[in-house]
Amino acid sequence: MTRTSIEMIAPSIDEAVERGAAELGLPVEAFEVEVLDEGGRGLFGLAGRQARVRLTVKAEFAREEEREEVSPDRTAAPAPSASIEDDALRISQETVEELLQRMDIEARVRAHWGEADEPGKIQPLYVDILGDDLSILIGRRGETLSALQYITRLIVGKELKRPVAVLIDVEGYRARRERQLRRLARRMAAQAIETTRTMTLEPMPAYERRIIHIELRDEPQVETVSVGEGNRRKVTIIPKR
Repeated sequence: MTRTSIEMIAPSIDEAVERGAAELGLPVEAFEVEVLDEGGRGLFGLAGRQARVRLTVKAEFAREEEREEVSPDRTAAPAPSASIEDDALRISQETVEELLQRMDIEARVRAHWGEADEPGKIQPLYVDILGDDLSILIGRRGETLSALQYITRLIVGKELKRPVAVLIDVEGYRARRERQLRRLARRMAAQAIETTRTMTLEPMPAYERRIIHIELRDEPQVETVSVGEGNRRKVTIIPKR
């Protein structure tokens, strides 16, 4: 069974592991950690070499690859109360509305709960932004949208004193982009298998790389690895010999 591996670079080993876990949506304990470079401090306190680790999903988590595996007899996480759910919806919508107002952008905002991927997983809270000519909110390769979502998550989490999986979409952009990425993943995997060569995709934000990993998680002839740093991180599709 294919097990996903990613390489992460950060100022410390612990931070690299935490970033990798957050990117793949799994707890830290779901990974086997291989330290590739412990990093080092720079001379006279200047910035030094960053730590680099390889994270491989443990066998018991490999079935879902990008998500935590839940056994049939596991008790699902208790659902939040109606008042807490209402507060999360209200705060998320108001936060996005205020951010748009500060950006001098007129749009309609609608927040609603989605379905969790499986029992025990965090329920996503969707915020849809609707209006005319909102491409400015998407940005190049969705970078502006990702930044807006990140800021919203920070504000909402601070207000509610707990993390909330806020997912923001603008006029259905994410859904369209996901379909494109899934087709791309399949096409590049087929090329990797046919040519027996590693295929490297363009740099993508974390949520887009995750879509590639998930789409190919059950493809027995290839494995996927995230490589690179910062906004230059990309997915490579490696054919199995």
